[in-house]
Amino acid sequence: VQLVESGGGLVQPGGSLRLSCATSGFTYDPLGIGWFRQAPGKEREGLACINIKDGNTYYKDSIQGRFTISSDNVKKVVFLQMDGLKPEDTAIYYCAADRIDPLIAVLRGAIPHRHVPHWGRGTAVTVSS
Repeated sequence: VQLVESGGGLVQPGGSLRLSCATSGFTYDPLGIGWFRQAPGKEREGLACINIKDGNTYYKDSIQGRFTISSDNVKKVVFLQMDGLKPEDTAIYYCAADRIDPLIAVLRGAIPHRHVPHWGRGTAVTVSS
């Protein structure tokens, strides 16, 4: 099983980035893929997750519609489109895999993120002028 993130970089405030998470080898049913981030000195936080089987998406309330999660099930890639980026969005962004129900629970804060079994290595996003 593998998760590989890409697409991070330096962007000016107000700009956009699209992160990609290439997945392979997962057999969970239904499979959930989530995006998380960790800023320097802060706890890792969940942002969004998607049920690969039915396409339903789930978001952290504070994202406020700026981020959109989607998937290409043929290529087995999950995306995070980030618009209206702010300096406080600067962080390492990770994708993670689990069954969808526990992943939603992590997103809602009901289960600690350390219970998620599979993580990518992350991609760095810096929002700065």
